[in-house]
Amino acid sequence: MKNSLRAGALIAACFSTPTLAHDVMADDHAPIGVMADHAHKKGEVMFSVRHMHMGMSGNQIGTDNVSPEEIVTTIPNRFFGAPGQPPTLRIVPTSMRTDMTMVGAMYAPTDWVTLIAMGSYVQKEMEHTTFAGGAGTNVQGEFTTSPEGFGDITLGGIFPILGVADRKGDEQRELNVRAAVSIPTGSTTETAQILTPMGGEPTVRVPYMMQIGSGTWDLKPSVTYKSWRGSIGLGSQYAGTIRTGTNDQGYRFGDVHELTTWISYRPAQWISLSGRVKGRSTSRVKGIDPMIMGPVQTANPDFQGGERVDLIGGINLVGTHGPLAGHRLGIELGAPVYQDLNGPQMTGDWMFTIGWQKAF
Repeated sequence: MKNSLRAGALIAACFSTPTLAHDVMADDHAPIGVMADHAHKKGEVMFSVRHMHMGMSGNQIGTDNVSPEEIVTTIPNRFFGAPGQPPTLRIVPTSMRTDMTMVGAMYAPTDWVTLIAMGSYVQKEMEHTTFAGGAGTNVQGEFTTSPEGFGDITLGGIFPILGVADRKGDEQRELNVRAAVSIPTGSTTETAQILTPMGGEPTVRVPYMMQIGSGTWDLKPSVTYKSWRGSIGLGSQYAGTIRTGTNDQGYRFGDVHELTTWISYRPAQWISLSGRVKGRSTSRVKGIDPMIMGPVQTANPDFQGGERVDLIGGINLVGTHGPLAGHRLGIELGAPVYQDLNGPQMTGDWMFTIGWQKAF
């Protein structure tokens, strides 16, 4: 018991000692869910690990909720006319989770560029309900698909325009841009066993949103602005994912554009609290994979993408003394407040991100 109390006291002291061992503050970095927000000085190296969980449940068309029964009796099946394909959708996704663990490294060979690299391991799981036969609302059964694997790799550089901020003044500003590319190392040919409306259990290629990678070389630009006055911090970032070409399966995912803005409050050097709003626009899938076919909305490239706005709260901690000096811990929790989906499509539910960072 005494050992546990001593360990707890040591951790608390590392994060809360008012005298800094390093010239760091908890709000130097953006909330942990914001990538590529800062650059480093010449010779500095930083490593990071993030874990992100995203949940989805239910379905929407546009901004309206839609039930599985309505989907399977009113939404046409794009593949009707092919062997075994009914006139309407007969399989409905009901919930989904995505877990992504991201490992990153940053190195500044000079003051004017910080090189970045990030890889990920992705785990997805989707629950489905299959309705029996070619019509009606009788349930045939349920099934789960759960592909996982290493995702695409991002390489690039961050270029400070206003330089790394000096936190000793009354007011500071920081502006940087990222130029990066996503290398298609993640799989686009994942398969799983499903349950058909007629009771069969074939193994098929999973639909687009369940694949691990994009299959295309994607451009990933971003622009980030941060400022501080006293204990208050403000920040904003645009980040894009621009698809190039078509993958080997005959399609490309839609472009993604995100804009996020946050405000932070630092009651002490070792802790800051943040509130963030994020808007995201995603285009439909272009093209089609001939191996992805079935009476389910996720197999239709037109039922992808849309607009979404999230509200996200977070906390940043930085060690200022002892063995945790310079170690950063960030946590964010958020949920959507607006979704307009090219549906029927799964509805976003909530998200959680936790991450560690350490510069040397």
